[in-house]
Amino acid sequence: MPLKSDLAHVTQLVTLNFLTAKSTRADFDVDDGNLLLQIEAHAPGVFRVRCAPADVLQDPKPSARSRALADLLLARHDPISELYTSCIVSPADAGWLLEQGDARLEITRSPLQFALYRGDTCVMRTQPGASLGCASSEDEDPSWRFAVQLDIDDAIHGLGETAGSLDRRGTHLVSDLPQQRALPLAWSTAGWGLYLNSLERVQHDVGAADPDAFTVSVQDGVFDLFLFVGDPSEILNQYTALTGRAGQPGLWPLGVWLDQAPGHTLDQTLKQVQVFRDQQWGLDAVAMSAPSVYGFQADKPSFEWAPDRVSDSRAMFARVQDLNIQLAAPSFPGVLSDSRMFEEWEDRGWLLIRDEDGCAQVFEGNEVTGGQPFGLLDLTHKDAFKLWSDRQRQIIEEGLGATLCDTHFDIPDGITARSGETGERLRILYPMLARQAMFDAVAGHKTPQEGVMFSTDLFPSVQRYAWQSGPRVTNDWDGLQHSLRTALSLSDSAISMQMHTLGSSHAPTASMTPELYIRWLAACVFSGNFSFQGLPALLPDAFDEATQELVKHWLQWRYRLIPYVLGILEDAVRTGLPVQRSMALAFPDDPMAQLWDTQYLLGPALLVAPVTQPGNKVQVYLPEGDAWWDLSTGWRYEGGTTWTVEVGLDALPIFGREGHMLCLGPIAQHTGDFNSARILDEVWMFGMPEHSPVVMRNKIRVMQMQGSSYIKGLEGLRILPCEGLEVKRRGAEVRISRAR
Repeated sequence: MPLKSDLAHVTQLVTLNFLTAKSTRADFDVDDGNLLLQIEAHAPGVFRVRCAPADVLQDPKPSARSRALADLLLARHDPISELYTSCIVSPADAGWLLEQGDARLEITRSPLQFALYRGDTCVMRTQPGASLGCASSEDEDPSWRFAVQLDIDDAIHGLGETAGSLDRRGTHLVSDLPQQRALPLAWSTAGWGLYLNSLERVQHDVGAADPDAFTVSVQDGVFDLFLFVGDPSEILNQYTALTGRAGQPGLWPLGVWLDQAPGHTLDQTLKQVQVFRDQQWGLDAVAMSAPSVYGFQADKPSFEWAPDRVSDSRAMFARVQDLNIQLAAPSFPGVLSDSRMFEEWEDRGWLLIRDEDGCAQVFEGNEVTGGQPFGLLDLTHKDAFKLWSDRQRQIIEEGLGATLCDTHFDIPDGITARSGETGERLRILYPMLARQAMFDAVAGHKTPQEGVMFSTDLFPSVQRYAWQSGPRVTNDWDGLQHSLRTALSLSDSAISMQMHTLGSSHAPTASMTPELYIRWLAACVFSGNFSFQGLPALLPDAFDEATQELVKHWLQWRYRLIPYVLGILEDAVRTGLPVQRSMALAFPDDPMAQLWDTQYLLGPALLVAPVTQPGNKVQVYLPEGDAWWDLSTGWRYEGGTTWTVEVGLDALPIFGREGHMLCLGPIAQHTGDFNSARILDEVWMFGMPEHSPVVMRNKIRVMQMQGSSYIKGLEGLRILPCEGLEVKRRGAEVRISRAR
């Protein structure tokens, strides 16, 4: 698709004049009154930079539609910090200094340039004489460009999904092209980040055109940029507080999943579930395969189950309930083009239309529609939005556990919604509305809001939803690495969790050896969550008995980890930090750690080094600044060191972070076996406990005093201290001290 405007013609803004300052904001005149620049202390460590004609920025009464669209991008509109503004009087650097705490934004007057400081350290500087540019015309919104200097050691993370390097330098990304998998947050290990707040097409050139520059460009009525100062974890915290965070899921979605194989009947899949039960392999949910299992009737605005897939929905839900599993099914926000409902909704204006003749657009059939052409509901139309969400809720109330819905369609230019959105704006907006409608159906009516709906869609504010589907991969070692890197890149982009798949039903299976299968399973166990594939060649019983025993071993580990993983997700609601954290995100001050881009922290306590090549010997880097305890041997290692460890198929290089604890649940076959009154079984300690553990419904607290740790909340739990520590119980309190 062609770019909407030629950004090469953007003219750099040159001069700046101070107008006024308030407690949260400073206003500047740009280029002799043509534009107004506002700098706002939006939150601690967050500056908001907006530029537009003065009448646009000072509009006192935005329309209801404008406010609704703004709410799709920002969860917090008003500033919560205070700004201190002062002049820089040096003749060489005349300008202004805007401060909030230890975060400072320095603005040089002429030529216009921005510099971001953390304390006395400059962490980001724009290109001299080419910081902020604008091009405008009478019949189009202005085009904007903002350019940041890149130091030679600046690593840029975020910006969406990649199976390559987590450092995005050398890439050019366009926000509305679904195949580019782009997201709007970028951050540097140097301690800065940026987010361009817009529903229009945003382009990120991360050193592709100029290796020394990161250029962000957009065509929008207002240039609206947020600049962040701090460690990456602080940036994710502030970004998600600004744009919205995911609610927590319930307990059962954290159990193991099984994806139905393409073409399999439900009866075949439930027989596979029974094998899991007979072999004592843990399992909680089944995700049905495409095409869509339910959809609008041909002549009525209500859902019906596909008769060739589900002949009796009550009997189906009774069967899955007897097996103690939940069911998820695919859907899509549209109607088949050969139905009477298509004609009726075309007349009502409830479908996306073509500009050329005003008729509803007919999209080519896809996997979800079973190859049948369809029309898309215009979700900008409030009645169509409500209808689709309400019908989904009815299916959930009937017994469906979760929905599967990908809606990031490559909508052609020339297709328009009722509200007027078209082109790149519609491509960005549509999946946002679809996901919101699904959330309202699945979780929005519950208190607290919880629930999951699976999707691969990426769009601004996608981090508001807790569950992201993983990519389709190949059934080889490269596929394992692909899955790991996409999960970590999404985590760098503030998405709390990606669902991994153990292989793919859509790729040849000859390369899936027992060794690879178990290594992949072990990595999946120590992740947010994962699914088995229902293709017979990818199920545990396709392998020998020894491999099946190893499957049982690792699935027992998975269910013991659920209280810890759910605790991380509960923390994500408060902090915005993801379940799997890349080395750059967790250890930005350790350049060596960032080279190990398939290692990750699982929450705050566990370092996981998946085995991504054949063989039992694995090199592991332990980041500096902490000591690390090997879960397999109990040995302690100093950080900042590289080790070659030997691990059998029943083990994985996993290290506990000193000062932390790991709380484990009991062995279970599904989450229905969990006793809500006794969700934990035992506690592992890595050195002297200094931090309260991460665990679901956390009521365990650590207090340190006189060289010992005092812990409340461990009643009835088995405690495994590391070497050199002793445990003494005093009623409801546990004392951990050095062994004498």
